[in-house]
Amino acid sequence: MKVILLQDVKGTGRKGEIKEVKDGYARNCLFKQNLAVEATNANMNILEGQQAHAQHKIDTEIAEAKRIASIIEGKTFSTALKAGSNGRLFGSVTGKDVVKLIKDAHGLDIDKKKIVLKEDIKSFGTYEAEARLYNGVSAKFKVQVTELQ
Repeated sequence: MKVILLQDVKGTGRKGEIKEVKDGYARNCLFKQNLAVEATNANMNILEGQQAHAQHKIDTEIAEAKRIASIIEGKTFSTALKAGSNGRLFGSVTGKDVVKLIKDAHGLDIDKKKIVLKEDIKSFGTYEAEARLYNGVSAKFKVQVTELQ
């Protein structure tokens, strides 16, 4: 009997796969535990619709990540902060601060977890940073820290 798996089933397959299983295993185990449904035409159409929706969502996310990457690629984002007498900042510039700089400059919302700083920003200067927006989509930019006058 052909079934569509609704969840990952150890030894049988992964969610969304169509598998050929024995009739008794399907009726007594998979159907009773809501792990699978029979692969009828109606259920196949539902599965195809779900897969198309999931692929469309992924395509949309990739397109948005590429758009954001093209905007911030190679740019320099500047901030002015207070520092002590030795030139070290009070605190440091974090991914959260970089996201705020990008939002203020271009109005783009980026998750702070996607910002990768090559080194800790604890003093004045220009630093390399990277935004890893999606798997395979990233943008390199610079963060410039100057003294607050």
